[in-house]
Amino acid sequence: MDTPLRKRKKTTSARSLDPGLLNSDIAPSENPASAIIDVPAVEVPELTEQEIRDRLNLERKVERAFFEAGKALTELRNRRLYRSTHKTFEDYCRDRFGHSRRQSYLLMDAAVVFDNLLEKCDPMDHILPTSERQVRPITKLEPQEQQEVWLRAVELAGGKVPTGRIVKDVVQRIIERTQVPNTYQISEVCQILAKDNSELRGKGGCWGIVSQVNDFSCTVKMWDSEYTVALQHLKSYNYLPAECEQMRVICDRINQVYSDSLEETVKSLLQSLGKLNRPYLTAVEEKLLNLLESEYEIK
Repeated sequence: MDTPLRKRKKTTSARSLDPGLLNSDIAPSENPASAIIDVPAVEVPELTEQEIRDRLNLERKVERAFFEAGKALTELRNRRLYRSTHKTFEDYCRDRFGHSRRQSYLLMDAAVVFDNLLEKCDPMDHILPTSERQVRPITKLEPQEQQEVWLRAVELAGGKVPTGRIVKDVVQRIIERTQVPNTYQISEVCQILAKDNSELRGKGGCWGIVSQVNDFSCTVKMWDSEYTVALQHLKSYNYLPAECEQMRVICDRINQVYSDSLEETVKSLLQSLGKLNRPYLTAVEEKLLNLLESEYEIK
């Protein structure tokens, strides 16, 4: 009896593959997923004239964002547009924008610098500040100095917008080149010149007594506290030694009375004494200070 034929499983050998496949770049044993496939480059269309104008306009908006913020904050403060909801501008900025007092004033100072640089730099050159940090090192300089420092920083940056570090380095070189000896003496009485220095706002016209002499600044004791003030923000009253000693005594008396917890009327009175432009108290001022010392039991 003949044995029935078994059906044999059909297999495909390399011999039965399409010759065209065998001659291709992909070998039968190669993983197709790892094959490199050449994709023809897609040509990117050039920007139209309108698109170029739109891009430039949008870039300008991004670059000027900090400037617009500083200008807006300045107007909000100067017009007191916060008064319906907040007693102080600082409280308003903290609640409305999450800004610290320092952050708000840094933006306002930066806006002043940006305005000044616009007068010197051609905005079409695209070499204007794009952030507050880039101009922070020059906010305390005179307008002409700000322009000179910025142009030099742009040059050092290879014609591009310089970083805050480059700007700061240029300022430091100028300070070292134009260093003026500190001639102030301990116990000398000086007037504070604010000169758009945000850290000295409210202190312009006040007097202080030098308690420490540094290379580029003095530590000055004033009616409410001690401050480190740059030399350009100080002006000596040229008082005689006896007059300086008299002012030191007055300063110590005011300091003993002053505290943050005092009523606003008392603070205002002490602040007015902190702006004396003479080395003595009048009879009325002496009586008022005596009254405060008695009220707060100052011995």
